Amino acid sequence: MVRVNGYYVPDDYYVWKKGHTWAKIEENGLVRVGITDVGAKAAGKIILIKIKPKGSKVVQGKPLAMAESAKWVGKVESPVSGTIEEVNENVVRNPSLLSTDPYGDGWIALIRPSNLSEDLKKLVKGSDIAGWYKEEIKRLLG
Repeated sequence: MVRVNGYYVPDDYYVWKKGHTWAKIEENGLVRVGITDVGAKAAGKIILIKIKPKGSKVVQGKPLAMAESAKWVGKVESPVSGTIEEVNENVVRNPSLLSTDPYGDGWIALIRPSNLSEDLKKLVKGSDIAGWYKEEIKRLLG
């Protein structure tokens, strides 16, 4: 696990740097996605998330969801392309999970990837992200 200034990314997760979202490849081939802890901290306490419904097609770098906090409203970019297989209804009911447990119960959706090998070329593995994460923490959080 890479830790930088109290923030972290699990080694086996992949990060879409532009959108501060992560992807974890599950044993069944689906990809669990969510927001990085730095992305969640920069947004502030998230009070609302609207996730595209099950069956929706998503494209890497395009909106998977919309989120709102007291200081920010914006798109949550999908780290991979594919079809949403499951939406985390717990995070819809309790959006604060995005901030309090971003790599656990705060996941957003499970996606059946359509072109994972190509998508992974544009993601950074958690174990390789320390330098960029340090710069982003400084840029976003001071």
